[in-house]
Amino acid sequence: MTKILVIEDEAESRDIFLDSLEAEGFEAIAAENGLVGIQQAQEHLPDLVLCDILMPELDGYGVLNTLRQNPLTATIPFIFFSAKSTKTEVRQGMNLGADDYLTKPSTVEELLEAIATRLKKQVTMRQCYVAQSQQVPEPQSTNTKSIDPQSLLPTCPQLKEVFDFIEANYYQSITLCDVAQAVGYSAAYLTDLVRRQTGKPVNHWIVERRMAAVRALLLETNQSANQIAEAVGYQNEGHFFRQFRQYHGTTPQAWRKAQHIQ
Repeated sequence: MTKILVIEDEAESRDIFLDSLEAEGFEAIAAENGLVGIQQAQEHLPDLVLCDILMPELDGYGVLNTLRQNPLTATIPFIFFSAKSTKTEVRQGMNLGADDYLTKPSTVEELLEAIATRLKKQVTMRQCYVAQSQQVPEPQSTNTKSIDPQSLLPTCPQLKEVFDFIEANYYQSITLCDVAQAVGYSAAYLTDLVRRQTGKPVNHWIVERRMAAVRALLLETNQSANQIAEAVGYQNEGHFFRQFRQYHGTTPQAWRKAQHIQ
């Protein structure tokens, strides 16, 4: 049975939500304030959290921020509901990693539709992760020219915005925070999400994409290693050389020479 946690300080509203959810076959759990909500989330690990914003003890933003910092609760779908509906307030919730935002008053149908949408997306994300984890990597070809750099990035639909941003900006000095801001997540939430989906952090994929571009430039141009480092977003040459050696076990110059000999 799908488990939903409702964090709402107003008893009447809380009871309406609980009754509506139970009538639809959900297991509904109640919390009367933010602190109790965090305890309930950590104890029961619900499939989704509905949370008010203005509450005693700890507001909804504090609840979401706390849950996103805990690996056990970081990826639980989270929906805010509140009478506050300005663009700034909605964006604040989204920046913290909220999945949706309902304004009061909302109908039961709107609530159930939002829940169904988030749960469906969560199932799709899990299926994507399972499919990727079961893929057997093919042996790497020694012909680096045949490798399409863009194909090195995961193709999970739920992370398309993330990897589209990396593809479009890898040659600049982008960081995890830049990617998170671009897709509207907190850095902590995005880190956990990408690691769960791909097994590796966001920064790994930035470097992976840069290294693919570096290999292509080493083979197809006469640019120096320092020129290539600058072309793919490295501001520190020493950092570039260390990362290249970490990935390839040798220097860019030695790698280029070995490839040309082959």
